Amino acid sequence: MERSEQIIRTSVVGIVANVLLASFKAIVGLLANSVAVVLDAVNNLSDALSSIITIIGTKLSLRPADNKHPFGHGRIEYFSAIIISVIVLTTGVSSLVESIKKIINPTEPDYTTVTLVVIIVAIITKLLLGRYVKKKGEELESDALIASGSDALFDAIITLATLISAGIMLIWGISLDGYLGALISLAIVKAGIEMLSSPINQLLGAKAPQDLIHKIKDDVGSMEGVQGVFDIILHGYGPNLSIGSLHIAIPDTMTAHEIHGLSRKISETMHEKYGIIMTVGIYSVATGDNKSSELQKKVMQTLSSQEQVIQAHAFFYNKDKNTISVDVVPEWSVTDDAAFIRLLTEKLKEVVPDIPVSIVIDHNYND
Repeated sequence: MERSEQIIRTSVVGIVANVLLASFKAIVGLLANSVAVVLDAVNNLSDALSSIITIIGTKLSLRPADNKHPFGHGRIEYFSAIIISVIVLTTGVSSLVESIKKIINPTEPDYTTVTLVVIIVAIITKLLLGRYVKKKGEELESDALIASGSDALFDAIITLATLISAGIMLIWGISLDGYLGALISLAIVKAGIEMLSSPINQLLGAKAPQDLIHKIKDDVGSMEGVQGVFDIILHGYGPNLSIGSLHIAIPDTMTAHEIHGLSRKISETMHEKYGIIMTVGIYSVATGDNKSSELQKKVMQTLSSQEQVIQAHAFFYNKDKNTISVDVVPEWSVTDDAAFIRLLTEKLKEVVPDIPVSIVIDHNYND
């Protein structure tokens, strides 16, 4: 089953569970002539909203690419997660306001047998539903499902806290309803903010997962002829598609035909394994016993030995102009690129005094 189908099926389970729970509450409320229980049933129907939003977002994200959106509509999933996270955040804030009111003006709870049965059934249902939906969301890497599952869990926790505080009030005469509710509400607000940050970070261009970067380096680096993998940049367009680029270092003895075949192999592998449309750039590594190889060895050794240099690559010696260019990846502590370039240039003058060296600061986007 495809990922999108699993997300939709999980969301349908959420809708069905909420509708059944609402129906149960409505029937019990009507039989017991309890307006409060009937209104709570209506509230359960609104709880299905997060599942409906997830389904709509998933369906819209599957729309094919068009002239205005050449990379598809996968990012719509992030908007779905944002909307549901806002719902969770709003729930937390509303619950906090009500809890503060109860702290200021505590009231003694009035529970009947009917309402207790309804509350217990609701708690069990919401706990099971929330756990199931959230787990599926983590498996499918769906922020919307995770948020929807968390919404159900928080509903159960709030109701459970209310029930516990009511029991304490009835047995010991101590009112903890407002205080307990406030603590849980603050936890929900915190969780809502954290849930909100995940899809927002994706839309803003979050750094690619480290395990994915390492897998790409391992896959590409193991291919014949590749002597290094550099400058990996990925842009996510939804969970199933990324646009990216990388550079590979290859021997300068490879022919254009061999390079073409290697770059095609890399592109196909990246798309098949990770859903990445990858552009491949080439860095030539000097081989053999010649001036270019000798200069390359001196420059790379000098740069690699310097503090605050993570990596040096992309060495290129232009014989016609008698110039050298090289990329350097500095540590994050380096904030003045121009000053750092001057420092490295002075160091290189000691080993290649007669050849101008152009240093390009290559920022580290992933590691």
